[in-house]
Amino acid sequence: MAAKSPIDPDLVRDLALLINETDLTEIEVQKGDLRVRVARNLTASYQVPMQATPMQAPAASVAAAAPVTPAPLSNSAAAAQHPGVVKSPMVGTAYRRPSPDAKAFVEIGSVVREGQKIILVEAMKTFNEIVAPRSGTVTAILVEDGQPVEYGEPLVVIE
Repeated sequence: MAAKSPIDPDLVRDLALLINETDLTEIEVQKGDLRVRVARNLTASYQVPMQATPMQAPAASVAAAAPVTPAPLSNSAAAAQHPGVVKSPMVGTAYRRPSPDAKAFVEIGSVVREGQKIILVEAMKTFNEIVAPRSGTVTAILVEDGQPVEYGEPLVVIE
């Protein structure tokens, strides 16, 4: 005879429906020793603010941000095939500086040493240091500060 599961499937369905009907991202219910947590996939909800940001930003700041690195961004397809490209090891948000008011880790033309921190990728509220795999000169920076990145996406080119 099969043992009855202590988890009530109807409760889980009801919690999932409640999450879908509201703006909640997760809900947890506890009764005695039984605890049930239902969470929404946060990746999709994370991308929504990023898509809305250009529409909310004043036109002057969008125009001012575009000329900062036009050449590397326009050559990102070619840079992705470059032998010196450093790719993101994870999905997350790339940061070029340790804090908003700090100086960037590297700029185009910066000379870096192997193992030197060149960028941060935040994933699940953890900041992961991306270090230079080799010594050389940074010839292209392919991401903006605060830009979402995918696994394997080119971040920087070091020659």
